[in-house]
Amino acid sequence: MQILIIEDENLAAKRLIKLLKEQLPDSVIHGNLDTITASVDWLKSNPEPDLIFLDIQLADGISFEIFEKLTINSPIIFCTAFDQYAIKAFKLNSIDYLLKPVDPEELKNALNKFQSGRKAPAITLDQIKNLLHPTQKTFKSRFLVKLGERIQTVVIQDIAFFYSEDKVTLLQTRQGKKYIIDYTLDEVEEMVDPQYFFRLNRKYVSGINAIKEVFTYSNSRLKIHLENCNDNDILISREKMGLFKSWLGQ
Repeated sequence: MQILIIEDENLAAKRLIKLLKEQLPDSVIHGNLDTITASVDWLKSNPEPDLIFLDIQLADGISFEIFEKLTINSPIIFCTAFDQYAIKAFKLNSIDYLLKPVDPEELKNALNKFQSGRKAPAITLDQIKNLLHPTQKTFKSRFLVKLGERIQTVVIQDIAFFYSEDKVTLLQTRQGKKYIIDYTLDEVEEMVDPQYFFRLNRKYVSGINAIKEVFTYSNSRLKIHLENCNDNDILISREKMGLFKSWLGQ
């Protein structure tokens, strides 16, 4: 079996070659190639291998560019350090995808799948890219609130800040109106756009337009005054100061 390794980390390549020689002692291993340029040149000059092990981030760019320059029919096992969410997405599409450092058992399973002749469903380069770079997260544009028996919506642009009080989460509008909402402050933090809202501390998530004044406090913290808020002891910890200043000035 002819195997090509495209990998820009020498230690990872050496480990993979060692494991392959243990599991496929009769195979001929080419590489490792560590750049898009070297990979394209090799594939142009040699017969297509029976199997390619392909890292995604190479020394000179993303390896998908190889497919944009050449038509490759060889089966591919991706072998890289992307997070496990991406790995799950690839497995759902029946594409073998190994997390570095490569686990011998995972490699064995991938090789068994290859040797059994099971073919993955057709998948395009764009689909693979979308799996690695999913659609941008969307954020809530409005919240439902109760007014007695009535339910109404408050659009995100009208919300000054969210806060916790007596184990209840409330939102306050820029006009000073307060409404109880059915979410924890932790959940709210995930729902709102971090470009416009910031988790000040355990009690407050504030919108950028609600920040009225910022003061230094004890040389290691910041004190915040919010619009239409009577709480004058809203503090930002030393650990969050840098993040808050970056957010405020972005």
